[in-house]
Amino acid sequence: MKQLWLIRHPQVLIKSGTCYGQLDIASDPASNATQAQSLAATLPDHLIIYCSPLQRCHHLAITLLALRKDLQIELDPNLQEMDFGSWEGKLWQDIPQNEIAAWTDNFLHYSPGGGESVSTFMARVNQSYRKFSTNCAWITHAGVIRASHLLHAKKFITQASDWPIDVISVGCHQTLEMGS
Repeated sequence: MKQLWLIRHPQVLIKSGTCYGQLDIASDPASNATQAQSLAATLPDHLIIYCSPLQRCHHLAITLLALRKDLQIELDPNLQEMDFGSWEGKLWQDIPQNEIAAWTDNFLHYSPGGGESVSTFMARVNQSYRKFSTNCAWITHAGVIRASHLLHAKKFITQASDWPIDVISVGCHQTLEMGS
């Protein structure tokens, strides 16, 4: 069985409740170090790790590589979080409710904050998902991990209620098992 390790970045240095999507914000250094130590002890030998270029993911990859020289890191822009346009940096509670409603009413095709629609986001993540052929890991974001689970299950979403609500916590990981 092939495994895809899905690793969510460490805790970020931004006010809780903020929409941060593709904002390039730093992770908490202590959380980064702790997560890298845990991953260094857990990940299989000689794994290729594809990483979002956003610093909260990339910094974890660099810290992990310093602990495990056998790992290989490659940046993959498809693994960036969804782009929320002008919503980024705003508290979710401060985004006008009519804009949130417009997004949920046309979940696949509406571009929140003028950013990226869910259908465009899913297509971007799928470009990397289709290339998965050997054991590897992704250091990425909650949205990408959710999208990966939908792609893995071959679930097509048509409305906001189809989007997975369960989310992997920051600093955690999980694996998807793939047929050999």
